[in-house]
Amino acid sequence: MTSSCGRLAHLHVHFWVPWQRERRAGRGRGFWLCVLLGGESSRLSCRCSFLLLLTTPLLFPSSSLPRCCRRSPPPHPLLPFFISFTFPSSANQSAWWGQGLVEPPFQSRAAASPQANREMIAAQLLAYYFTELKDDQLKKIDKYLYSMRFSDDTLKDIMNRFRREMENGLGRDTSPTASIKMLPTFVRSIPDGSEKGDFIALDLGGSNFRILRVKVTQDKKQPVQMESQVYETPDDIIHGNGSRLFGHVADCLGDFMEKQKIKDKKLPVGFTFSFPCAQTKLDEAVLLTWTKKFKVSGVEGVDVVSLLNKAIKKRGDYEADIMAVVNDTVGTMMTCGFDDQRCEVGIIIGTGTNACYMEELRHIDQVEGDEGRMCINTEWGAFGDDGSLEDIRTEFDREIDRGSINPGKQLFEKMASGMYIGELVRLILVKMAKEGLLFEGRITPELLTKGKIETKHVSAIEKSKEGLKKCMEILTRLGVEPSDEDCLAVQHVCTIVSFRSANLIASTLGGILCRLKENKGVTRLRTTVGIDGSLYKMHPQYARRLHKTVRRLVPDSDVRFLLSESGSAKGAAMVTAVAYRLTEQARQIQQTMAEFRLSKAQLLEVKKRMKVEIERGLKKDTHKEATVKMLPTFVRRTPDGTENGDFLALDLGGTNFRVLLVKIRSGKKRSVEMHNKIYAIPIEVMQGTGEELFDHIVYCISDFLDYMGMKSARLPLGFTFSFPCHQTSLDAGILVTWTKGFKATDCEGEDVVELLREAIKRKEEFELDVVAIVNDTVGTMMTCAYEEPNCEVGLIAGTGSNACYMEETKNIEIVEGNEGRMCVNMEWGAFGDNGCLDDIRTKYDQAVDENSLNEGKQRYEKMCSGMYLGEIVRQILIDLTKRGFLFRGQISETLKTRGIFETKFLSQIESDRLALLQVRAILQQLGLDSTCDDSIIVKEVCGTVSRRAAQICGAGMAAVVDKIRENRGLDHLDITVGVDGTLYKLHPHFSRIFQQTVKELAPKCNVIFLLSEDGSGKGAALITAVGCRQRELDAQQQ
Repeated sequence: MTSSCGRLAHLHVHFWVPWQRERRAGRGRGFWLCVLLGGESSRLSCRCSFLLLLTTPLLFPSSSLPRCCRRSPPPHPLLPFFISFTFPSSANQSAWWGQGLVEPPFQSRAAASPQANREMIAAQLLAYYFTELKDDQLKKIDKYLYSMRFSDDTLKDIMNRFRREMENGLGRDTSPTASIKMLPTFVRSIPDGSEKGDFIALDLGGSNFRILRVKVTQDKKQPVQMESQVYETPDDIIHGNGSRLFGHVADCLGDFMEKQKIKDKKLPVGFTFSFPCAQTKLDEAVLLTWTKKFKVSGVEGVDVVSLLNKAIKKRGDYEADIMAVVNDTVGTMMTCGFDDQRCEVGIIIGTGTNACYMEELRHIDQVEGDEGRMCINTEWGAFGDDGSLEDIRTEFDREIDRGSINPGKQLFEKMASGMYIGELVRLILVKMAKEGLLFEGRITPELLTKGKIETKHVSAIEKSKEGLKKCMEILTRLGVEPSDEDCLAVQHVCTIVSFRSANLIASTLGGILCRLKENKGVTRLRTTVGIDGSLYKMHPQYARRLHKTVRRLVPDSDVRFLLSESGSAKGAAMVTAVAYRLTEQARQIQQTMAEFRLSKAQLLEVKKRMKVEIERGLKKDTHKEATVKMLPTFVRRTPDGTENGDFLALDLGGTNFRVLLVKIRSGKKRSVEMHNKIYAIPIEVMQGTGEELFDHIVYCISDFLDYMGMKSARLPLGFTFSFPCHQTSLDAGILVTWTKGFKATDCEGEDVVELLREAIKRKEEFELDVVAIVNDTVGTMMTCAYEEPNCEVGLIAGTGSNACYMEETKNIEIVEGNEGRMCVNMEWGAFGDNGCLDDIRTKYDQAVDENSLNEGKQRYEKMCSGMYLGEIVRQILIDLTKRGFLFRGQISETLKTRGIFETKFLSQIESDRLALLQVRAILQQLGLDSTCDDSIIVKEVCGTVSRRAAQICGAGMAAVVDKIRENRGLDHLDITVGVDGTLYKLHPHFSRIFQQTVKELAPKCNVIFLLSEDGSGKGAALITAVGCRQRELDAQQQ
C-alpha cells in the first residue's frame, strides 16, 4: 500500500519474517530489524537504518538502531507485520541512487512511474535479505556436516581403494578375504540384436515378486513384447523357510502360465535373484547371504535353482527350463545392452546399490579359461566391511549400522543406498535439534521414530520449486513446528546426504571405468552404463550430480548413462535369450567345425591313401596317372663335410626372387658364408610370358654380380626352382605345372634350365655353370643333412606344402639303375586331385578350390598350406556371418575380398599370449568391426582350420617315414626330418600338433625334426657343391 504525504512517499510491505533471538549466534541480546519507519523529519535516521539493512542484513542489536526504527519483538516467532520504507519524492530519488543506497532502475525503466520504482526497490531489498539469510544458514550446515562433503582428491582416493579391492576380489588367493567379492556370473555375452524367442522371466528381490513373458523378435518397430504380473510376497514368507518361499514362487509361476495358456510349453526361464550368490555355471547359484530384510531359513549355502526346480516338480502340473540365474544388476546391464551394444556396465541405485561389468576372463582366477569376457557381479555394497572406509564414515553412519539387522556388513550400501538415506537425514536432524540448531530445540516422538523420514521424502524436499513447501509439510507432520529457516536448513542437510551418496557411487563407478579402460588398452574409453533404481530415477538432482562427478573423476572416458526402462526382469529374459542364442549358435558352429575335426581313424586312412599314392607315383605303369608324382631329383648323396668353394644360388618360389653367393669351406673349421640380395617379381611378370620372366631373372643376377664385383668369374650355380618339375638329370628339369600364383606362358613342358641358359645368352654379360636344378624341399633336406647326417627327409610347410626323402633307387622304376638311393621330390600337394580325399573335404575347401587359379589341382596343398588356410577361414566366416553368428550378420566389403585374411593373421590370432582385445584389434585392422564374442568364434575357427592342416600334413609325413622303415626292413627307425616354412616356424601350434600326429600315426619311428636355416639358398649351394664333387668323381672314374 502506498500513499503520498507532502514531498514524501511511504511503501508498506506485508510479509512473514522469522523472529529469532541473537543469543543463538552468540551475539548478546537483541532482535532482527523488522520494521523501518520513515518521515520527513526522520529521513536521515531511516536512511541510516536502511543502509545498515542493505550492507549487514543479518542481526542487529536493537540498541544499534535509530530510535525511530526500534520495535518490541512479536509474541510468536513467525507473525505477520509491516515494513514501511520511506522514499524521497520522485524529484529527490536520484540523490538516493547517487549515494549507492539502492540499485537504480534499469535504463529501460527510466520512464517508469515513481510507484513502480518504489516497488522494484522493495523487491530487491527483500530478495537480498533472504539470499543473505539463506547463504549464512547453509554455511552453518556445511560446517556442521563437513565430514560428509568430499573433495575430488578424497573421491579419487576412494576410487583407488575400490580398484584395489576389485583386484583382491578377482585374485584366487585374496578373494576369500576381499570385502568386494567380484562374483562370476557366467554371463559371457551381451545381446547382439539377433536374439529371438519366447521367454519367461522371474524377478525376486523385494516385497513384490514379478513374472514376465518376454517375446523377442526381429521386428524393428517392436523387438520386445512383454506381459507381466506382480505377486505380493508376504512378510511371513520373507522371514519363513526356503520351502515356503520357493513354493510360493512356483505357485505364482503356475498361476501366470495358466493365465497365459502356456502350461503345456516348456519355455526357457530366466531367474533374477537379487541377492549375493556364488555361481559355477549360468543355471546354478548358491546363496551366500540374505540382504534387503530377507531372512529365509534353509537357503543360504544352497543352490536356489535346485530349490525352485524341486518346488516346480512338487506341483507337477507344468515344466520350466531354468537356463539362467542373474542378479538384478546384471539384468539391468543386459536390458540396456539390448538397446545399446556398447553397454558393459550395470548399476542399481535404489533401495540397495550394486554394480556389474564385463571383465576379461583371463583376470578372473576363480573361473577356468582365459578366452573372452564374463560379467562380474561386484557386490560393492560390502565395500568398506574390512575397515577401509572408516576414515570417511560419520557418527551417523555408525548409528545406522548399529541399528541394522546386519551390523558390520554392507557398510558402503548403508552410506549410499536409498534404504538408508532418509534415516541418515533423520538422525542428523535429531542431533541438530538436541543441540538447539533446529526447531528451537523441540524434539518430538515422531522425529525420534525410526523410518519416519524416508528417501522419497528427501527427494521431495530437494525439488527446486516446491521443495521448501514439501519440507514444511513433512516437518509439520513430525510436530516440530518448523520455521522457514528450519526448512532451508533441512533442505540443505538432505542435499549434503544425497550428494555424498552420488559422490560415493561416482567414485566406485570411476574405479570400474578405469579398469575397463586399462583392460582395453585404449587412451580414451567409450562405453555405456545401464542404470536402474528408485533413488537414481526419482531424486530430482541425483542423476545430474552423479554424471557430473563421474566425468570429473574419469575425464578420459566418454560415458553414456542409459536408463533401464523395463527393469531387471527384462534383463533376466535377455540373459536367457542370449544363453539360448549362444547355445544354439554354439551347437551350429560346432556342427560346422566338426567337419574339420578328424578322428584318429580318419587320419590313419589319410596316411594309408598317401602310401598308396606314393607307390603309384614310383611305379612306371601308374606314374603317369598318379597324383603324387614322386619325381626323381638325381640327388644321390647328402653332404659329407668335404664340400668346398664359391657357389651362386638362385631362389625362385614366390613373389620375391633371391640371388646368393655361398662360400663353403671344409676342414676342421668348416663354415658356410652367404651374401644375398632380394628382388621383387611383379605380378605382370609372374603371369606374362616365359621369356619376360627369365629375362627378369637374368637382369637380377646381373645386378647382383655387379653388386658383388664378380661378373668376370664363371661360378657354378644351383637353381632352386620351387615348382613341380620332371628331372631327367641333375641339371635338367621340365616344368610340369605352375603353382603359387605363377602363370607365365611357354614354360610348362619346357626345361627351365635351358630357358635360364638362353636368357643368359641373350644378356651377353656373364657366363654361369648351371650345375643343378633344385626343389626347395630338397634344399631343405640337404641343408639339415650338412648339420645332421641322419637327415634323409625334407619338408616344406609354408606358403606351399611338399616333402622329399631318400628312396631306394630300385623302387624308382622311371629311373635306370638299382644301386644306392636317390632323393625323390614327392610333389605331394597334388595328393587328392583324383578325388581320394573328397570324403574329408568340406564345402569351404571346394569354394577355395573353385576360386583359385588352378581349380581341381593341388587339393591337398589347398587344405594344409599357408597360402590357403586364411582363405578357408574367410569362407567359413562369410558363411557364419550369413547365418547371423558373426559381425551382427553384416558381411562387410572387406570380408568379401579374396586373400584379405592372410595366414599370418591366423598365427597372430592363435597366439597364446594374445588376449581377445588384441584379436579384435587385428580384425579391426582388416576392417572387421567385431565384438568380443565374434573374436572368440574367429579364434576358434582359425584354430580348427590350422589344426586340421597340421594333422593331415602329419598323416602324410607318417606315411613317408613308415615307407622308409619298410624299405629298410626295420622294426624301428630313427630318422631326422629337415623342416622349413613360415607356417611351421611361425604358427604357435602347427609344429606341435604336426609332430604329435606323426608320433601317433607312426609309432615305430622315432622322428627328430630339425629346423632348416636356409634350405632354398644354402641348400641349393650344397647340392651344387655335392654335384661338382660327384662330377669330379665321375670324371676320375672315366
